[in-house]
Amino acid sequence: MCSATAGGLSLDGVDVAKETVIQGTVLRDGQPVAGAYVRLLDRSGEFTAEVPTSATGQFRFFAAPGSWTLRTLAPGATVDRSVAAALGHVVEVEVSV
Repeated sequence: MCSATAGGLSLDGVDVAKETVIQGTVLRDGQPVAGAYVRLLDRSGEFTAEVPTSATGQFRFFAAPGSWTLRTLAPGATVDRSVAAALGHVVEVEVSV
C-alpha cells in the first residue's frame, strides 16, 4: 500500500489513471527531513499505514479515494494535514515541521 524512494519520487511504471497517490516532502527550515515518519489516517482517525521519509524527505502512499489525514512525526514536531485523494490524481503535499 505504501512506499518511499530514496532520491526522488518518480512515477515511472505507475499507471496514475488507475491509482490514487498521495506524496510529498517533509521540510524543516526549507531543508528535507530524512527519517521522519508519515502516517496515513482514515476519515475516522484510524491508523492505516506509515512510511519513513527518504534521504530527501520524500514519502508516498497509494490509497483509496477519499479524505485522509497525514500525521507527520519528526523530532520535536507532530503535524496533521488533511488531504482529499481522487482516483487518477496525484496529491502533492509539502509538510513543514
